[in-house]
Amino acid sequence: MAKGRDVRVAVVTGASAGVGRATVRLLAQRGIAVALLARGRVGLDAAAEEVRSAGGRPLPIEVDVADYEQVVDAGRRIEAELGPIDLWINDAFSSVFAPFQETCPEEFRRATEVTYLGYVHGTRVALSHMTPRDRGTIVQVGSALAYRGIPLQTAYCGAKHAIVGFTESLRCELLHERSGVRVTMVQLPALNTPQFDWLLSRLPRHAEPVPPIYQPEVAARAIVGAADRPYRREYWVGTSTVLTILGNRVAPGLLDRYLARTGYRSQQTGRPADPDRPNNLWHPLDGPGGRDYGARGGFAGRSHGHSPQAWLSRHRRLIAAGLAGTAAGLAAWRRH
Repeated sequence: MAKGRDVRVAVVTGASAGVGRATVRLLAQRGIAVALLARGRVGLDAAAEEVRSAGGRPLPIEVDVADYEQVVDAGRRIEAELGPIDLWINDAFSSVFAPFQETCPEEFRRATEVTYLGYVHGTRVALSHMTPRDRGTIVQVGSALAYRGIPLQTAYCGAKHAIVGFTESLRCELLHERSGVRVTMVQLPALNTPQFDWLLSRLPRHAEPVPPIYQPEVAARAIVGAADRPYRREYWVGTSTVLTILGNRVAPGLLDRYLARTGYRSQQTGRPADPDRPNNLWHPLDGPGGRDYGARGGFAGRSHGHSPQAWLSRHRRLIAAGLAGTAAGLAAWRRH
C-alpha cells in the first residue's frame, strides 16, 4: 500500500455480507491474509472461500463485536495465526427500521452496542496490537447519516454520529502521542446491501435505501483506497453524501422539514412488509441453518456500479498535478 504501508494482515468486521463482504474480496486480490469477523458461520465460510479463490488467505472467526472479550480473543488469534495486524476495518452494524417511539429500549441498546461500541471495541483491540509497534491503519466505515440524521433510523444515526466524535477524539490523542498509527473514516451513501432483508423493521412496507443507490463494491473500493492513503481525516463517497453533509452545514432546519415530508415514503417500497420476517438483531440469519446473503441486496437494477465523485476524491492529487502541468504547458505555449 501507499507510502510504505505494506499490508500483510487485514481485519474486517461485518465481513460475512454487504460492504464487508465486498471489501474482503478486494483485499484478497492483493494476496494478503484477511481475518473475517462476523456472527454468521454460513456467511463467513462463503466469504472465506471467496477470499481463498481471489488469492488471499482467510481466517473466519465467529465474533459478536458487541462483546469486548470476544473481540479481544479474536485479535489474539489473528496475531497468532496470521501475524501482526497491519489494517483493521470496522464495518459491522445492526439497526432497527422504525420510528423512535416504536423501538424498544432493549432494541435501541442492542443496535447501539453493535454499531457504536463494536467500533470502540475493534479500535481498542487494534490499538493494543498496533501501538507497541508504532504502525498500522484503522478505517472506520461511516455514513452520510453520521452528519445528518433521518427519520426511521434513530438508532443507526445516533451510533454513526457517536463514531465520528469518538474517532475525532482518538485522532487528537494519537497526534499528541506522535503515534505512527493512522485512523481515517469513509462516509458512505445509500448502498444495495442485504441490510434491507434482515434488519428488524416495523415499517408497513418493505424498507429500501434512499436513491441514488450504489453497489457495495463502490464502497469497498473507497475503503481500500482510504487504507492506502490514511493521512486524510475522512473520505466522502458519492455525490449524494457530499450534498447531504454540506447541505446540513448550510441549512439543517430546511433539511429537517424536507425529511419530515419525504423521509418516510423514500425509505419504503410499494410492497407490504412481512410482519413474520426474521431479523438479525439478536441472532445472525446466516448462521447454522441459515443462508449466505452475499454482498448485494435486492436493488441491483437501480444501483450504480461506479461513483465518479469517489474516484476523483481518491485521486485528487494526481488530478491537481495534471491540471497544474496542463496550465504550465499552456503558459509556455503562449509565450512562444
